[in-house]
Amino acid sequence: MSNMIEILVKGVFESLYMTLVSTIIAYILGIPLGVIVYITDSKSICKNKAVNFIFGFVINVIRSIPFLILLVAMLPFTRMIVGTTIGVNATIVPLVAAAAPFVARMVESSLKEVDQGVIEAAQAMGSSPFQIITKVLLPEATPSLLVGLTIAFATILGYSAMAGFVGGGGLGAIAINYGYYRYQSDMMFITVAILVIMVQVFQEVGIRVVNKIDKRLK
Repeated sequence: MSNMIEILVKGVFESLYMTLVSTIIAYILGIPLGVIVYITDSKSICKNKAVNFIFGFVINVIRSIPFLILLVAMLPFTRMIVGTTIGVNATIVPLVAAAAPFVARMVESSLKEVDQGVIEAAQAMGSSPFQIITKVLLPEATPSLLVGLTIAFATILGYSAMAGFVGGGGLGAIAINYGYYRYQSDMMFITVAILVIMVQVFQEVGIRVVNKIDKRLK
């Protein structure tokens, strides 16, 4: 019993580590990508059809690839980056590759929710595109971005569980190794329950934070 608890605790920490690190890196990459796609749109502040098409096309292509296929396709690149294709750190590479385009689209969607009147007012006062992005767009879109963060966390956590099929570690690996290969259905149910609880807790915290900072709700 104690051995099972140790395995589950280790799996929880590994899943949290993979998900949090991947989410942070995905947002570091995804926010600039989303901003570029938004501002280069034909109706935005820095119209550029070629740049918008290229970035949009790349994002759409990566997003259309199922995660397990992307995971396998990236094995050589993953080995080049971290020196191995199995384990927690190796899983972060394909997780980021899958999540960054997803985050970029959510960022773009959040920016589109910003009132155009606020943007036009900033332009009328002579604000540069960089100032509009940093002082108007991103601050105004913060509540929506935080909602997107909760969605991204749940999505990446689900991806990390799928990585258990190829030795990715975490709760997904426990579910596969014990629940599937060894027919220990209790371990399968426990890992699923833990994953559900983790998602629910994070989403509840995210919603509470959004409700506190969203001035539209006041």
